[in-house]
Amino acid sequence: MGGRILCVAEKPSIARAVAQHLGGQVQARNVPGIQWVKNYEFNYTFPPWGACTVIFTSVAGHLHTIDFDTRYRSWNSCQPGQLFDAPVVTSIDDDKKAIARNIETQARGARTLFIWTDCDREGEHIGTEIRDVALKSNPRLEVCRARFSNIERAHVVNAARNPVPLDERQANAVAARIELDLRIGAAFTRMQTLQLRPMVEQMLESKVISYGSCQFPTLGFVVDRYFRVKNFVPEQFWHIRVMHRKDDIDVTFNWKRGHLFDRMAVTIIFERCIMARTAKVVKMQKKPTSKWKPLPLTTVELQKMGSRFLRMDSQRVMKIAEELYTKGWISYPRTETDQFDRGMDLRKLVEKQCPDGQWGPYAQGLMNGGFNQPRQGRNNDKAHPPIHPVNHVAASHLRDDEERRVYEFIVRRFLACCSEDARGEATDVEIQYGTEIFRTHGLLVLQRNYLDVYPYDKWVSSQQLPNFTLGETFEPTEAKMLDGKTTAPGFLTEPELIALMDANGIGTDATMAEHIAKIKERAYVMTRPRGRATGGGTGLQEFIPTTLGVALIEGYDNVGFETSLGKPFLRKEMELLMKAICAGTTTRNDVVHQSLEQYREVFVRTTRQINVLKEVIIPKIHSPSGPARLNASHLTNLEQLEGYTSLLLHDTLHDSSALDPAARVGRAGRSSERADPVALCAIRGAGFGGPSVANPARHVLDRRTRADAGTEHLRRGLRHFSACVSSARSPPQFGTEETREGFRVTFWCGDGAGHDVRSSGD
Repeated sequence: MGGRILCVAEKPSIARAVAQHLGGQVQARNVPGIQWVKNYEFNYTFPPWGACTVIFTSVAGHLHTIDFDTRYRSWNSCQPGQLFDAPVVTSIDDDKKAIARNIETQARGARTLFIWTDCDREGEHIGTEIRDVALKSNPRLEVCRARFSNIERAHVVNAARNPVPLDERQANAVAARIELDLRIGAAFTRMQTLQLRPMVEQMLESKVISYGSCQFPTLGFVVDRYFRVKNFVPEQFWHIRVMHRKDDIDVTFNWKRGHLFDRMAVTIIFERCIMARTAKVVKMQKKPTSKWKPLPLTTVELQKMGSRFLRMDSQRVMKIAEELYTKGWISYPRTETDQFDRGMDLRKLVEKQCPDGQWGPYAQGLMNGGFNQPRQGRNNDKAHPPIHPVNHVAASHLRDDEERRVYEFIVRRFLACCSEDARGEATDVEIQYGTEIFRTHGLLVLQRNYLDVYPYDKWVSSQQLPNFTLGETFEPTEAKMLDGKTTAPGFLTEPELIALMDANGIGTDATMAEHIAKIKERAYVMTRPRGRATGGGTGLQEFIPTTLGVALIEGYDNVGFETSLGKPFLRKEMELLMKAICAGTTTRNDVVHQSLEQYREVFVRTTRQINVLKEVIIPKIHSPSGPARLNASHLTNLEQLEGYTSLLLHDTLHDSSALDPAARVGRAGRSSERADPVALCAIRGAGFGGPSVANPARHVLDRRTRADAGTEHLRRGLRHFSACVSSARSPPQFGTEETREGFRVTFWCGDGAGHDVRSSGD
């Protein structure tokens, strides 16, 4: 048959890599009007079509954009509620018109359009956009797509030999989501902005108070945890601990009940234990135990583990993973699958890692008989395997330390999956002391196995327990009645937020990081390293909502919806409908209609009760006199305050005693943080920004004035801060010191009780 085949990839890097696999040293031709897209021409024999001339090119993501008809694009052109029904038009982005012209030109002489977009929902939709553009110039084109999950040569060749149809259902699901996001987002954003901006515009750098159906539930999780922390009231409890020394080993037995909140009851129980004098061993058990190796890696797990262990936010982790994929080093990084197909040659992938200087010897050990099949998870998206390395790359060939850390994590995770579980021996001893049961647990790690290559899991031997025999009696060396206090939960961390989004169906594995980035970009939340408020710091980021973020969620909750916009239920239902489109049990039009009616009802009620929303926001935004008081836990990095208005919470955390470093450890050894309040004002263009003396080459761009300023400007900004501290009993002081990043600012003030309250920012 022969003829001309037009192949189109989603990204220029994929087009180049696949063309080289299929055509060898192919010649690249420039595309008029666009620099980074090339046309690669070569010959290749496809089983369905025979020997063909191939033109391999690419797009750069979506070609099409949808927007309202020009009559509705101006914010004052209509009432926001009309956007639920306003006509929308599809057009080609201005910056993509040269790409579209190239596809039209190349399609004219082609017999087949062979689409090589990513194999997920978004890729299917981009594939339909490419098809629609190509059919304009050649309506007789045959259209098919390649099914692939990485760009390793053998995998690419197999995909080229086995074309499949486009999945129209997945494309329709994306089309429905795009239309719903436009209509719902635009209607609520215009309404919120027009109604609320006059009250908060002096605090906003952005002129828009945006709404998104994934954005708000994500913010809702952060606000919900914030209120759990703020409203937490410590409660005292009591418990009993028994100690015994045997064979020169001190053993601690913990109360099986844990603890009780009734002091009198614990006192009576404790006295009965003391009166009994002797304890009896009622259980002595030694048994083999295991620590299971990890499941194969999914996108959600990569984001959670990346933000926990790699010191990067989830959006950065995914960007690097995408780059590793396009370079041909790992498989497609957007997958829900946590089980490898039994037909995959995993040993071959392990063998590729043997030359590595760090984990190569471990990989060689797997090849020499240590290989075990990975665990089978419960999820399979039927599109992509779990994330895994497809080629070995030396650390010197990786771009930077971040790329090295992500690649290393993926390789170590894969090797751990192909290893044996860690093995150990667990010892459990229970004693009866009086009428109560106390127990202790010991662990002896015998074989580390996968732990030798996977440092992200911890499993270590405990102190060795002495030998006890069943029925043995002894008089405990010591028994104590102790007290403690319950402790507040921490603010939400990124791994916890991702887990909540995943469990509640907010976004997809491919979009969760984008939604988190969006609420930070909109200044609805701020982040700081966990432990910053108490002088520590783990590198794990925690989220703290701003005034505006809290006010919006509280406002919508107070409107009295059966399902608040700050809760995940509406968006979760929408995502289930998208899956139903993919399964063929409903249609795009039905889903769009059903979802719009649900959100329209919420919109109408919000509009009618807009004063309820305003009544919540006004007292939070406007403090009665000067700056508001804040808990030390609410101070964020000063780098987030450079040159723009802080949107920190302007209400007072009433439980200011919950953060005192001096009382961090209670009598029971449990964390009980407390700190004194410190006043903070928003520094608005008062001098933050510009090159620092510590590093003159580094310029901090002032977002408001874009003016360069020196350290004196910084000092003026801090003097402005000092002048506004109304709650301080002594004049605030400040200082700067050089750091690797530029400089660190520290400010402190006395609280009238002999304590200094400090906070620092880079």
